[in-house]
Amino acid sequence: MRTALVIGTGLIGTSAALALVQRGVVVHLADHDPEQARTAAALGAGTDEPPAGPVDLAIVAAPPAHVAAVLADAMGRGVARGYLDVASVKGGPRRELEALGLDLTSYIGTHPMSGREKSGPLAATGDLFEGRPWVLTPTRDTDTEVLNLALELVSHCRAVPVVMDADAHDRAVALVSHMPHLVSSMVAARLENAEEAAVRLCGGGIRDVTRIAASDPRMWIDILSANPGPVADLLADVSADLDETVRALRALQSSDEDKRRAGATGIEDVLRRGNAGQVRVPGKHGSAPRVYETVAVLIDDQPGQLARIFADAGRVGINIEDVRIEHATGQQAGLVQLMVEPKSAPVLTAALRERGWAIRQ
Repeated sequence: MRTALVIGTGLIGTSAALALVQRGVVVHLADHDPEQARTAAALGAGTDEPPAGPVDLAIVAAPPAHVAAVLADAMGRGVARGYLDVASVKGGPRRELEALGLDLTSYIGTHPMSGREKSGPLAATGDLFEGRPWVLTPTRDTDTEVLNLALELVSHCRAVPVVMDADAHDRAVALVSHMPHLVSSMVAARLENAEEAAVRLCGGGIRDVTRIAASDPRMWIDILSANPGPVADLLADVSADLDETVRALRALQSSDEDKRRAGATGIEDVLRRGNAGQVRVPGKHGSAPRVYETVAVLIDDQPGQLARIFADAGRVGINIEDVRIEHATGQQAGLVQLMVEPKSAPVLTAALRERGWAIRQ
């Protein structure tokens, strides 16, 4: 691939453009808002000048509801040899294109499984997709050249290609992305009118659960409008679990010992099922999940503290697998939780203590 046209310069489109530019591809940028395309160009994602002729690949980064129309326009103008979209829903847009009677041999639906809570070109980064799954949904009609162009794009973005059926993809993202987002939003909504004294007690747990609720509602309306059925089915299952959990909690309030015992059993059941589901979440680099040990370090909220901790860990040859930071309420201090291999935890603890760090047991 030598040339590309990115249509839609939001977070995903601009991030893909930045990655392609870094690999030497000449990228042209287009958007229904010319100012947004100019912003992406100013960030180094390409040029907002139109291409002189057909490019190798057109990448449509429009909301799901607009994908078919944008693709149909681009195909009608013959702007590229191959076409793909990066929308988060795949079955609907393809059926819309089929209904328009378009020749879809030059098209493939794709979905990079990566994003951020922020949107727009200013939130874009060239490494957004690195190590993340990038779903490709070819059909028997998809031209081999177009599939190869899509695979080249995925390679340039350093993502991991995953081939799926379009409708299977939509059911999967409803489970792992769309439904969790709504649940996160519903939990976060409980905080809107909560007492300030309660909100000040927020810790790492509530931050983890509500993090994705910070995303742009307008973007999510577009996504959910394109995949409502599978999401509604999953939420119905969650609702059933909630009803059972509420009944179990009410039973725990009973003065009847048998009812309390049944309530405890019901709560234990949902917690154990949660355990069983959580361990299936892929671990580092998409591998099987692994159990790490946590080394908790108390730090002052000052510049350079994290860099010093990582440097000290590096000096004794310890690889930090993951890190979390919990800020102390009302204090200029925090707790850094370093996740490492279990055998490395005692070594790291001793090394950090020797260098003056306060370790919390």
